[in-house]
Amino acid sequence: MSWKRTVGLAAACLCLVHCGYRLRGTGTFLPPNVKKIAVPMFKNMTTRFELDVKLTQGVIDELVARGKVQVSGSPENADALLIGEITAFSVNPIGFSSQNTADRYSIVVVARIVLRDLASQKVIFSNPSFVYQEEYEVPQGTSYETWETQALSKVAEKFARSLVSTLLEGF
Repeated sequence: MSWKRTVGLAAACLCLVHCGYRLRGTGTFLPPNVKKIAVPMFKNMTTRFELDVKLTQGVIDELVARGKVQVSGSPENADALLIGEITAFSVNPIGFSSQNTADRYSIVVVARIVLRDLASQKVIFSNPSFVYQEEYEVPQGTSYETWETQALSKVAEKFARSLVSTLLEGF
């Protein structure tokens, strides 16, 4: 390898390190004192049955899977408190089959999210309108109700992944 090429590669690496580039999942955005997070049931302001249960469980599962913080069952044993309020949920048809029946849908979930440091009472993260949107196709021969139940579980998982990435890594 030539001398110029080696210097060029070293300079490129320094730029990446200097500009804050990190691999996803390797850093943390939380204060060092936050080791345990309490996640009470999200408040459901929508009419969608059990949306609060699915999203809350999804967030807890994702926090546990990441392993960067522990999840506490109560705020008394936690360093931070994650409060969620689901403010909107919609399912809208966006594609139609040749028989003019909806076969592609857009699902949108909007939630108010606040993560508070319980020692200092300072807000670590706040988003009054955290939006997650996903599009799904309904396979031919599948009922809408069956599809929606399955899609909601996937949306809860992906919503949780997106939210936890934002909380832990600042993305």
